[in-house]
Amino acid sequence: MQLNPLHLKISGLLDGRLFRIPEYQRAYSWTSRQRNDLFGDIEEAFRSGREHFMATLVALARETREIGVDEFKTVELVDGQQRVTTLIILMKAIEKALSLGDSTQEKVKREVGELLVKGDDHSLILLQTNHDTSKVFVNYIRTGVIDVDSAVTAADRNLVNAAIDCEKFVQRWKDGGNSILQLVATIRNRLSIIYHELADEATVYRVFEVLNSRGLDVKWIDKLKSQLMALIFEHVEGGSRDEAVREMQVIWQNIYRSLENSTKVGDEALRFAGAWAAESRLNRIPSEADATALLTATAGTQLKTIAQVGHQLEVIVQANLGLFQNTRLSAVTRIVHARFVAAAILLRRFDVKTEAELLGKWERVTFRIYELANRDSRHKVGEYIRLGYEIYRGDLDKEAILRGLDRISKGYSIDEVLNIVSWENCYDGWQNQLRYLLFRYDEYLAKKAGQKVNTSQWNKIWSQDPSSSIEHIMPQSSNESYIHHLGNLTMLPPGVNSSLKDKSPTIKGENYRLCGLIGTNDVGQLIGDKHNWSEEMVLARAQNIEDFIRKEWAD
Repeated sequence: MQLNPLHLKISGLLDGRLFRIPEYQRAYSWTSRQRNDLFGDIEEAFRSGREHFMATLVALARETREIGVDEFKTVELVDGQQRVTTLIILMKAIEKALSLGDSTQEKVKREVGELLVKGDDHSLILLQTNHDTSKVFVNYIRTGVIDVDSAVTAADRNLVNAAIDCEKFVQRWKDGGNSILQLVATIRNRLSIIYHELADEATVYRVFEVLNSRGLDVKWIDKLKSQLMALIFEHVEGGSRDEAVREMQVIWQNIYRSLENSTKVGDEALRFAGAWAAESRLNRIPSEADATALLTATAGTQLKTIAQVGHQLEVIVQANLGLFQNTRLSAVTRIVHARFVAAAILLRRFDVKTEAELLGKWERVTFRIYELANRDSRHKVGEYIRLGYEIYRGDLDKEAILRGLDRISKGYSIDEVLNIVSWENCYDGWQNQLRYLLFRYDEYLAKKAGQKVNTSQWNKIWSQDPSSSIEHIMPQSSNESYIHHLGNLTMLPPGVNSSLKDKSPTIKGENYRLCGLIGTNDVGQLIGDKHNWSEEMVLARAQNIEDFIRKEWAD
């Protein structure tokens, strides 16, 4: 592997190059924390007057093109895209801040503008980023307008936030009594990088793998991608190689597009894939590092197995994403080994009726153990992992899976669980679970009354933190001993809840009857009939909900 790393200042990096981030790379995901670290590096380089080494960049050299009389090399960033994207956004923020009333600043402003947008028609920008669905990056570099309203995806919003942060940093620099020209000079001449630019695509991925095996802050899912690409270049010959590379690029494009910046989902999908790649069941779900090693070993050297690992991860990402995006299930899916079983069921692609039956059973068992019986995440680890592994790898049929869930739930029948449950404090630390429980109760009441659940109102509730929708019928300010009791808690859409905060139950009753939620409407009717809300009524309502739980969560 012949390498010729270059030690470049930022001025040397940006000169004579056009950067491109392929669609199969992760979208821009830096947050304010990483950007503030970069801004701190710039400030330190300015204060010290010394060169500051920032990072190592890896790029794949593509075509060379002429623009006017100048020649530019187009390179694809394999490593370092987050930092380069932020620096280019920062350069635009600086260009906007440079004054037209000063001849020196005018000259630098023109130079920065020509660096960022090239060509006679000013259509070619220095960096062609990826996953910029709403063109917020392109439009900002061309026009300097931060189009907040156009941001649709998480990647769009991250780019918008980057522009806002960069402009704030430039303003802070000016407010500190420093000139914008000093800021330009510091970035150009005091910041440096080690730059690997290679023409051989196979070598690029091996370089990325080697450089990022040294504890640097690179996601393991990104490392897996580079390892799989490197395996293709190393072991696949002839025309099949190009086809395999394109196939793998599409896989990762789909993965990153699905994940946007859902780091947790990607990390967990990688861990699940690693667990299922193991030849025998593990005692725990592996770490991202161990999962990457297992998947790389599974990929081997054959095109078929390399592609299978990529496709497997793609479908696991989709299954995990479905679990994380289902806010209704958020109270049931908080335990990772429980999610492992649910994902395994989804990945088996049962018919709709069978899948619903299996997930319903899984949901009842999991809610009984972790939410009603209040067991923590150390409980039942081996049983869930064993079942999840056997569902996916052992092709268990429906009856076998149901029996497996029954084994997990041994000792946690609904009657056994309700014998140890206390309803006295269902608010502190139990808000997500309470929202889920009261939603299920609303479904039950709707069915009983021959009505439909008010989907519009519940969607508002699901979209907010549960605390913004949980209503204390007897207000917390009353200091009654039963204010957090299950029977004293109901649901209201956000906004309605806060507007009623400290009012008495008799005053709030009319709002309850108009809120569109059946369970809360029933409370309003009861208050109207009794002209009162007492502890006795709280306990009676809690008993009604418990009766529903006993029926709904039984096997």
